[in-house]
Amino acid sequence: MLSTRAELLAKIRLGEDSYLELKEVHFVGNKMRGSSQDDLADELAAFANSVGGLLMLGIEDKHRTVIGIELNKLDAVEAVLRQACEDAVKPPLAPIIERMTLPDTGGIERPVVRVEVARSLFVHQSPSGYLQRVGSSRRPIPPDQLARLFQQRSQSRLIRFDEALVPRATFADLDEILWRRFTGDLEGESAQDVLSKLAMGSADDEGIWRPSVAGILMAAPDSRKFFPAAYIQAVAYSGTEITPNQNVPYQLDAADIFGPLDRQISDACHFVRRNMRTWARKGPEGGRTDTPQYDPLAVFEAVTNAVAHRDYSLGGSKVRLRMFDDRLEIFTPGMLTNTMTPETLRYRQACRNEALASLLARCPVPSGVEAGRRSRIMDRRGEGVPVILRESTRLSGKEPEFRMIDDSELKLTIYSASFE
Repeated sequence: MLSTRAELLAKIRLGEDSYLELKEVHFVGNKMRGSSQDDLADELAAFANSVGGLLMLGIEDKHRTVIGIELNKLDAVEAVLRQACEDAVKPPLAPIIERMTLPDTGGIERPVVRVEVARSLFVHQSPSGYLQRVGSSRRPIPPDQLARLFQQRSQSRLIRFDEALVPRATFADLDEILWRRFTGDLEGESAQDVLSKLAMGSADDEGIWRPSVAGILMAAPDSRKFFPAAYIQAVAYSGTEITPNQNVPYQLDAADIFGPLDRQISDACHFVRRNMRTWARKGPEGGRTDTPQYDPLAVFEAVTNAVAHRDYSLGGSKVRLRMFDDRLEIFTPGMLTNTMTPETLRYRQACRNEALASLLARCPVPSGVEAGRRSRIMDRRGEGVPVILRESTRLSGKEPEFRMIDDSELKLTIYSASFE
């Protein structure tokens, strides 16, 4: 979008429209004036809810002239922008923020900030509600149009969310080593043709090949560039509750686990293994018996289900893994699919992300991860929940619990083996 300085200056001279917003930036002391955090959030969300656009800070709108931003204030401007995107927009936005210079009327180069927003896969709410860009202004989205927009951009549409194209992504955002494991030697077909057959991408309305959500999640080195919450937040606590104590470190270990989904599953299993206890005792004939705090196969199934079946359209929600002295908790974003309930999980099977499940079924079980007799991460037979219930109950004597929280998050609690 307006990749050269000449194109950008020509566009600025024409003034604001559906794709361009110009704003001045002034400071009084250390406080930015002219554009509040909420105002910026409204502008950026309106672009994302429409077809995308460009916000230029440091440009006077009425005369379309470059006035610039004080060089020592650029950090503060970027901080306000990031706070607007992360704190005032739901789900959060991740635009491209670029510092650059443009000439003023006297030809002197002045610092400005360019913020590029792509058409989003989500519908974003900002402080003034759900907005869209109409010409050079932002307007509330009418209720009937908002309902259609939610339908178009949610998983309820005919194209599943994991098969939807990521607007700003290109083939270059995929790592060859990561995508080639799904395509083999290609055998005469182009990489993009094979990836399209795997639902990892396809051509958009303009004929540009773009990765799908599944393609980014499985073949990008770090999908957080496009999906900031597509990771696992793992924490191991001391005790049975999150209650900081001055004398005892309540947080023993913590990690943000990101990368391709199969790597997230592997790293999360290793996190649990290194933080759980193992009870060793002598058997009746003098041999040693080791009892782990949690069954490794049950942990593998639980983490795999969370990563494979979470709702990736919830842009601000991440998988959360919590370890305590007496239990392991895993929070999976999204409602249960196809009228399923926590009570029916053991009896029924449903898949929210078919493309992701298919790709995970091609991934070998990572080294050092205990997955029973399975050779691939997913087997598509719907045995995950029964395994979690059976193996965890056998070890601890207490059946794991599934519970929905606010109709937006599934909580799984696996109880620890007894060490008494």
